[in-house]
Amino acid sequence: MNVASQTALDTAKPLAIAVLAMGGQGGGVLVDWIVAMCERQGWAAQSTSVPGVAQRTGATIYYIEALPLPPNAPPGLKPVLSLMAVPGEVDIVIGAEFMEAGRAIQRGLVTPDRTTLIASSHRAYAVVEKQTPGDGIGDAAIMLKAAEATAKKLVAFDMAAIGDKTGSAISAVLFGALAGADALPFPREAYEATIRAAGIGVEPSLRGFAAAYERAKAGTPLEITPPPKKIVAPRTPQGDYAALVAQAQAEFPDETQMMLAAGLQRVVDFQDNAYGREYLDLVKGILAIDRADRGYALTQAAAKYIAVAMAYDDVYRVADLKTRASRFERVRKEVGVAPDQLIYTTEFMHPRMDEVAGSLPKALGRFIESRPRLFKALDKFVNRGRRVRTGTIRWFLMLYILGGLKRFRRGTLRHANEVAHRDAWLVRVKQAAAKDYDLAVELLNNRRLVKGYSDTHARGLSKFDRVMAAANKLEGRSDAAEWVRRLRDAALKDEDGVALDGALKTVDSFLH
Repeated sequence: MNVASQTALDTAKPLAIAVLAMGGQGGGVLVDWIVAMCERQGWAAQSTSVPGVAQRTGATIYYIEALPLPPNAPPGLKPVLSLMAVPGEVDIVIGAEFMEAGRAIQRGLVTPDRTTLIASSHRAYAVVEKQTPGDGIGDAAIMLKAAEATAKKLVAFDMAAIGDKTGSAISAVLFGALAGADALPFPREAYEATIRAAGIGVEPSLRGFAAAYERAKAGTPLEITPPPKKIVAPRTPQGDYAALVAQAQAEFPDETQMMLAAGLQRVVDFQDNAYGREYLDLVKGILAIDRADRGYALTQAAAKYIAVAMAYDDVYRVADLKTRASRFERVRKEVGVAPDQLIYTTEFMHPRMDEVAGSLPKALGRFIESRPRLFKALDKFVNRGRRVRTGTIRWFLMLYILGGLKRFRRGTLRHANEVAHRDAWLVRVKQAAAKDYDLAVELLNNRRLVKGYSDTHARGLSKFDRVMAAANKLEGRSDAAEWVRRLRDAALKDEDGVALDGALKTVDSFLH
């Protein structure tokens, strides 16, 4: 190599590309395609990766550096390239999911004077979003504003949807978006030749590539619209259920119909039509004390949360949901199982003696609960994790039969406890409504705290009882409803109730 070529190579800056992808999205395939294409175009390219932690607490970060070689470079010349992305020094960032692009922004990998940001706008919720007792989902609209402000060029659209429509992996769609963004100095033919050279899934990959290429070229700006808040209308009613729907339509105001229809469907699905009739009677008791000038807010809240209280998660409910044909079909669709393939789902179940005793007839369950030594001995046998393969005949039949026992639910200890707790809650709501309408609405909304199964249910119930106890102390204050709302919001912030502890201390401080 002559001196001029050596100097040019020494001063040339490599092109830096960061790819953030989750397991199963083909991030490795995408990186291999980019490296192979660069090398076919006479560039030197190197890729590295830092695996993320399992279960969506972090995506794998792939990093590529590519450098065009001088025309007269000796064969086998390999420039020294970096192994890690440096904040402020990345030319292209590719996020296989929208919040992964957000993480790249947080890490400083996206800069307005340099970086082309390519991201799929679909969401795959992270563990940190799912584990929040309340709504912990990140705001995609805020993420979009951040991307527009920090990237030199933004190419974002729902690439997962294009992948589903074309039958391709999202890696091929991302590759097409990269080509359409003109972020690399290579023609479209070079990209397509790389896909063909790989020799796997060529036709669907080319379809996904082409669709994304055209979308990226069009440059249509991404618009984030919040999910609709209204309740989706339930299935078409039939038989006795149709009679219940007709009764609800005749006896309740229009403002409550959508929520009431959803609640009715939920409780009937949980138990039976008679249970649905009981639900309408309970909501009607709230309607009797409601006010039209407030838009029937009390009845709307009752229609939602009485249904939540009545359709609690017990052993029978869990077994029923895990053996439904619709669930198996959803899993097959999510995994992408071919018609001639079998899939086995392994469930992790960890029942406690509390759940077992609750599923027994009321008298027998109370007998066991009232004898601590017996309860503890049985809990040692029951309270352990089990991996259940619901695709096998043995476990499927066991759970299917258990789910069918829901017809005996009304006679169980758990149901008796739930009814007693529910009725005491509604009595408290009615008492509050006579003096403070807004407080009564917030007391109904507190039922949002009670959810889930086993330990999750126990923690939620404890938070509910603590907020309700604080509401008793706050009653009579003009800001009682506002404080109950704040306490509920605090309870939903974390699993262990740390925020709620702090909020309750604040309430105690000004009450005393």
